Amino acid sequence: MLEMVRNGIGEIMTSTHDGQRKRSAVITGAGSGLGRDIALGLAAKGYRVFGTAMSLDEIADLKKASGGAVNLGQCDITNEAAVKVWAGEVTIQNEGRMDLLISNAGILTPGPLEVLPLNAIRHEFEVNVFGALAVVNSFLPALRKARGRIVQVSTMTATLPFPFNGPSGASKAAFDALAAVYRAELKPFGIDVVLAVAGNMRTGGPAKTAPPSSESPNR
Repeated sequence: MLEMVRNGIGEIMTSTHDGQRKRSAVITGAGSGLGRDIALGLAAKGYRVFGTAMSLDEIADLKKASGGAVNLGQCDITNEAAVKVWAGEVTIQNEGRMDLLISNAGILTPGPLEVLPLNAIRHEFEVNVFGALAVVNSFLPALRKARGRIVQVSTMTATLPFPFNGPSGASKAAFDALAAVYRAELKPFGIDVVLAVAGNMRTGGPAKTAPPSSESPNR
């Protein structure tokens, strides 16, 4: 028989009567940057970690770096049907429950609003807002069963917009508002919703996600 307990630092664990504890976590955007570091850190703490990555090379790299403790898959979070399939597969491997969801995947579309293509801005909202919604909603049954926790990785530009970073700040601000609603709606089910506001980091995000400029020497 399983029961949920919280340890002294707020980590949520699945405890069995024979003393074994198995914790599960899922992280989007875990193939590189901040997501990769989080995945490795949770694996080192004994979590069984699942997540998404952009490439097969990232999947192989993290599997090797974690000694097989991190299991990643390729999933386009803007494809709701694909997200549901992936979430279902992960949930089955964890007896229908998930202790921790870290919604970290996101893209950046830097540049002046005057010249950014609207399709590029729409795509950023598809990833940072609607994709994140699809992931959270797909894992809610498992999180509800475990009385788990959702951590949404945000950014300081959601509340302090910077020039040439408009789409990122606006899309993150939009999901911050949704996170506040989730927090109120899910509290009766024992699910915590936390915003983790990140500052400047060398994650390679702009180079990986921004469309290449016609003047770029690397094109």
